[in-house]
Amino acid sequence: MTKYLVLIYEDEARYASATPEVFGQISQEHTDWMASVEKTGAKLLGGEALEPTPTATTVRGGEVTDGPFVETKEALGGYYLLDAPDLDTALAAARTVPARFGGVEVRPVMTFD
Repeated sequence: MTKYLVLIYEDEARYASATPEVFGQISQEHTDWMASVEKTGAKLLGGEALEPTPTATTVRGGEVTDGPFVETKEALGGYYLLDAPDLDTALAAARTVPARFGGVEVRPVMTFD
């Protein structure tokens, strides 16, 4: 089995303007996804949502600045860590991750021997 990180990138402005009902629906979609991911053949090892980018602090070359390093329409909003036998299985799980306002990126976790 290999670990894969599923990075969730979405438009933060859409979340900021979402009604409580929409936010509740999205939260439920994630709860349902977490409960069903093993049906894809992958195992959920963990995951977290991140606070919005205005709360980020960037450190580059020893210098500390407020905010994210780059300006983008879609920002990293959370992640899931999966254990899957192969990339195809990880992608099958990632295709169903709720990302209503964006998409996901799947990357294998590097292992060092």
